[in-house]
Amino acid sequence: MPKLSIRLSAAIVLAAAMTMAVGGQALALSELRPSVEPQEPERGQSRAIVQAFEGTTLPQPGPAINRSAQAGDSTKTTAPPANPNTAPSDDKPAEIIRDMTKLPAPVKQMREKLVEAAASGDVTRLRDLMGTGATQTQVMNGEFEDPIETLKSFSGDADGQEILAILLDILSTGAAHFDIGTPEEAYVWPYFAGKQLSKLTPPERVDLLRIVTAGDLAGMEENGNYNFFRAGISPDGKWKFFSGGD
Repeated sequence: MPKLSIRLSAAIVLAAAMTMAVGGQALALSELRPSVEPQEPERGQSRAIVQAFEGTTLPQPGPAINRSAQAGDSTKTTAPPANPNTAPSDDKPAEIIRDMTKLPAPVKQMREKLVEAAASGDVTRLRDLMGTGATQTQVMNGEFEDPIETLKSFSGDADGQEILAILLDILSTGAAHFDIGTPEEAYVWPYFAGKQLSKLTPPERVDLLRIVTAGDLAGMEENGNYNFFRAGISPDGKWKFFSGGD
């Protein structure tokens, strides 16, 4: 019996030792697993917003549309003059710009400022971008003396944040370059304002449906032209207008 007890005790000790060995091996294996990479420090808020807007968070439709262009869609199309309320015509070509790095520096800078202001959620931040006097931004039809109040009046909420969201949406697309070489020259977002809806490619229609509903698009097709909100910037970087409607 003592020998049996000794053997049992030895077996228990051996089992415990094996358990510890297995546990130690598991721990050693877990230590071999790669650790999670630390995140990079946050950059300045404004720069982060612009970078996110340029593609990290909000995907740009350019590549799919450019493939359509290679298949036969031209980079130029017939479009209206810069007047935001004019329907497309057949004799005023507009250049469609999808690569925002191709914009003139003043235009690119104003677009980035508009993005930052709209992303802030504070509609009053647009005021400093509107200018004054004869060059003040044309906001809708000037329903109120204060252009910020006009923007709020067209928003579904009291703070004008819906309008800010719409502004971000339209600035996420390409631009139509209207009336080149004339006093009315402007870069207009979205680029649908510079194309006849009947000539949109399938990828371009999907791009448009990121901004409007299918019902809205059907109504536009009946009228023959894009009639939702649009924003225009002059070649020297002034915010010319923000308008909507036919």
